[in-house]
Amino acid sequence: MQRLFPRPGPGATDDSALDDPLGLADAYAYPADRAAGTPYLRANMVGSLDGAARAEGRSAPLSSPADMRVFGTLRALADLILVGAETVRQEGYRPAKVRAAFAARRAAAGQPPAAAIAVVSRRLDLDFSAPLFTAPAVPTLVLTGAGAPDGALAAARAAGARVVVAGEGDAVDPARAVRELAALGFTRLLHEGGPRLLAQFAAADVLDELCLTLSPLLTGGEAPRIMNGPAVAPPSRFTPLSILEEDGFLFTRYVRC
Repeated sequence: MQRLFPRPGPGATDDSALDDPLGLADAYAYPADRAAGTPYLRANMVGSLDGAARAEGRSAPLSSPADMRVFGTLRALADLILVGAETVRQEGYRPAKVRAAFAARRAAAGQPPAAAIAVVSRRLDLDFSAPLFTAPAVPTLVLTGAGAPDGALAAARAAGARVVVAGEGDAVDPARAVRELAALGFTRLLHEGGPRLLAQFAAADVLDELCLTLSPLLTGGEAPRIMNGPAVAPPSRFTPLSILEEDGFLFTRYVRC
């Protein structure tokens, strides 16, 4: 993996450090200047050259070994991973892995062995017998609205999930979700979509950073973009923080201006 932007100055670490898990983690570290308790929400998505967020109904065909290294690194840095219920079903989500390479780093940061996963769902129509709920290293959370079905709420709690109410009716308010998670101690947040849910969080102006992998593939078809929901009005300006490359894939970081 090589760094395209910004170009390293004199005395900078060689790009070979990016091939080491901890070196890549340094390249993607959360900002160190945030006040204690202040949440920071980054999203990680992959898209084709023509803007598709999926191929054959899933994101995996757009990915690469390097993209999976970045994916794993971002998870290893996060307190919590946010994901929509539809994406959980389509991608067959499992709990975040405990990774030995990051154990000391997470312990020094006061983090548990792996990131928690929080599933955003209105109706809680989830498979609570799946490993995501039955075998996580850290209990899985469910974010929902105050009007979620009582039976589904009971099923979620019985499966060991931590239910967090973050909205009125059956809707989840993105800004409230971020506040509720920060109040629980989850401040390093990672959003993994899907496109509809990510658009809602971007429109609510709570997205601080977008990590976008640009895949050198053309797909055509009618797949959604990486954000496929409400408009961000007015459009929110982001600026590039870094661009890495491997095997034709571009790994970009954009932060809110």
